[in-house]
Amino acid sequence: MNNDLNPRSNHIMVELDQAKKIYPMGGQEVRALDGVSMSFREGSFWAIMGPSGSGKSTMMNIIGCLDRLTEGRYLLEGHDVKTLDDDALSEFRLKHLGFIFQSFNLIPQLTVQRNIELPLYYLGWEAKESEERAIELARRVGLEKRLDHRPTELSGGQMQRVAIARALANDPQVLLADEPTGNLDTATGDQILEMLVDLNNQGKTIIMVTHEDHIAAHAKSRLHMKDGVIERLEGEFE
Repeated sequence: MNNDLNPRSNHIMVELDQAKKIYPMGGQEVRALDGVSMSFREGSFWAIMGPSGSGKSTMMNIIGCLDRLTEGRYLLEGHDVKTLDDDALSEFRLKHLGFIFQSFNLIPQLTVQRNIELPLYYLGWEAKESEERAIELARRVGLEKRLDHRPTELSGGQMQRVAIARALANDPQVLLADEPTGNLDTATGDQILEMLVDLNNQGKTIIMVTHEDHIAAHAKSRLHMKDGVIERLEGEFE
């Protein structure tokens, strides 16, 4: 089911095929995802929406390789995730995906520079290359004068900018944003969303979870979840 709108590329970055995620609960089965088929093309910007319990967070966890399907298939850049063991999956996730979380998930003991460098450390980059990359990204998000600061010395908007820089460190083609403005005031949140729009205009594929219509309006397409299935799609489509 190829529902993406982006005319710049026909390359599918993320594909779910009859995806099911079933949780046992009190002798019953909860179908968090119930046979979802969906593809996201390169350079697209999707907002995944739905009420609590709709399956949107489960879908994001599956796409982010933070959880595994019970049934069905998930392809990330053409690779069948099911074939990877846990160690290989962690490495694959580190190389191909960038994450932006509502709660920022920065390491409070580390400076801005070290937080940005963290994915590169796990990828085995040399210290000098990591430092140069972190400085470049800090400049890109307007924090070049905050490299030696720690998260507790930053505003919420600045912390989210650090998180975006960290998500870009490995130059992933797919960025996953989970309620990225949830802990920010409206004006700061709008600035973060404009950064995501700019990144998408530069070719990044962005998949964002939100329950707010005004936030989803920044995406080119919207996917509405209900009871573990796709209820409807909105936006510009091929």
